[in-house]
Amino acid sequence: MLDFFTIFSKGGIVLWCFQGAGVTQSFTGPVNALIRSVILQERSGNNSFTHDALTLKYKLDNEFELLFVVGFQKILTLTYVDKLIDDIQLHFRDRYKNELVQKGALKFLNHSFQFENDFIKLLREAEYSSKARSPAHMRTFKESEKSQKTVKSMIETKGGDKGKDQGGKKNKNTKKEAELEKAEQHKSSFSVQKTVENGNQGLTSEEIMQKNREKFFSKRMVTTAVKPSKSPKPQKPRGKKMRVWAIGGTSAENLDYSERNGDGSANDGDQEAQSDPSMQLSSMEGDLLSVDYDSSEEEEMDEERVVVSETSKPNSKKSGGFGGMFGMLKGLVGSKNLTREDMESVLEKMKDHLIAKNVAADISAQLCDSVAKKLEGKVMGTFTTVASTVKQALQDSLVHILQPKRRVDILRDVMEAQSQRRPFVITFCGVNGVGKSTNLAKISFWLIENGFTVLIAACDTFRAGAVEQLRTHQRRLNSLHPPERHGGRPMVQLYEKGYGKDAAGIAMEAIAYARNQAFDVVLVDTAGRMQDNAPLMTALAKLIAVNMPDLVLFVGEALVGNEAVDQLVKFNQALADHSMSDRPRLIDGIVLTKFDTIDDKVGAAISMTYITGQPIVFVGTGQTYNDLRNLNARAVVSALMKA
Repeated sequence: MLDFFTIFSKGGIVLWCFQGAGVTQSFTGPVNALIRSVILQERSGNNSFTHDALTLKYKLDNEFELLFVVGFQKILTLTYVDKLIDDIQLHFRDRYKNELVQKGALKFLNHSFQFENDFIKLLREAEYSSKARSPAHMRTFKESEKSQKTVKSMIETKGGDKGKDQGGKKNKNTKKEAELEKAEQHKSSFSVQKTVENGNQGLTSEEIMQKNREKFFSKRMVTTAVKPSKSPKPQKPRGKKMRVWAIGGTSAENLDYSERNGDGSANDGDQEAQSDPSMQLSSMEGDLLSVDYDSSEEEEMDEERVVVSETSKPNSKKSGGFGGMFGMLKGLVGSKNLTREDMESVLEKMKDHLIAKNVAADISAQLCDSVAKKLEGKVMGTFTTVASTVKQALQDSLVHILQPKRRVDILRDVMEAQSQRRPFVITFCGVNGVGKSTNLAKISFWLIENGFTVLIAACDTFRAGAVEQLRTHQRRLNSLHPPERHGGRPMVQLYEKGYGKDAAGIAMEAIAYARNQAFDVVLVDTAGRMQDNAPLMTALAKLIAVNMPDLVLFVGEALVGNEAVDQLVKFNQALADHSMSDRPRLIDGIVLTKFDTIDDKVGAAISMTYITGQPIVFVGTGQTYNDLRNLNARAVVSALMKA
């Protein structure tokens, strides 16, 4: 039933393996895929992984740095696999504990682990226990009691049941009548001593006076509550005070820039870009700068103290002064194995913190589960707290997630395309209003600064003003890099066919034009579309499938939280569904825009990278062409973990 079972160290040394009877295919491919896609990417929150026709289940042993992996066909439903992995982990640890304590590659290589007999025994026990717990088979009609009854017996039984029911009803009625009689007798005896309803017969004079007093006081209280209170005197409304802005001018004439530029010269539309000081941009030649975020060590220490104090509050309530000191020492001193219960409160606070920083709720839970599995059973260091250990593990996981599996070096790829005498094609896609055209212009400026010629394909034939926006960017970019400096050839050109045309056809014509005119890069601007709009998603999938761009970039806002997950999942799903090949072309990278508007709520970067596994290639940090950065994983994580 099992295809394979293997035990190996985190260093990659296989300690023992088992291959099922009749299985000839090597299991190195699925295991390597598990390591590459799950273990190294910090996605071990779920203990199951699917690769082609196989389902792999795994368990981490953090104390001895081991992995236990079992593989079987995914069409099978094996209920005993989880129990089998747990039993084998405990049995293997107990049997080879002395050898596992002496960690080291040479120790593992020199020692042979004979575990096959124990494995077969545990496998049979697990299979037998699953069979014993299997549901009972349904009885046939002949085995049931109903098959033994005849029609006559069924009729007689039915009549007898009716009689019994009637008798039972009579018995019930007689009981009810007896109870009613007893209640009436009790009422009559009680009425002799006390009054009947709505009367004062039988009451003494003192009781009648007391009753009247209560009625009087209750009426008095109601009347006083109903009486309206005196309304306060109306206050005179305060007059509106004029707000004085700190950066405001003293006169309207100084604020009027309609007739002159910032330097005092007359406004000339032809020389707008050259005379505007804001357009005198710094050079962006070479690689982009990284996003920086200042986080001092004092802030990190303060945050850690807050987390430790919060986790120690429940213990301090239960015990006194000496008990609180002992509890604090117990929490600090290491050399103990971490359990899930020890980390539960800290992980819950960490999950709430991530959600507050704009990380999607599902991804926050998966990250915390992954950290718990990574630390469970691990031996803590001396004088380290649980909170600091969990926080450090979460930081390492987040940095690992943000660092790309593959480096996207656009400048190198453009040079390689130049050697093949073809243009390098980048397609931009995303929802409405995230800044696709603006960031396309920023990337154009960066490419021009590095000496590449750019052709912009205006494939947004839906939104009014989309072509005019790109034409404005083209004019400004050419004014920053005049054709006279480059042999009379403009560095940026716009390829457009107006509105209402097929976007895939325009992109194909633009790529052919760029090949004939020897352009280095083609940037394809597409229309914004919501992820639920099926016709527009089909058109996007067609554009990508027909033209096969070198890079497909998803442009997303840094402001979104859970919506980022939905957008990326549905964009990838639409590209896969409407593709004409067995291996569809999905999103290759992410452009994160409006990063300057979110302060330290940078969780969208984690959500987007975690859900796609693709790197964040560019980060937009402002409105000018210079405001384009690379992602600095450690700076983003420090902003994310800041309290």
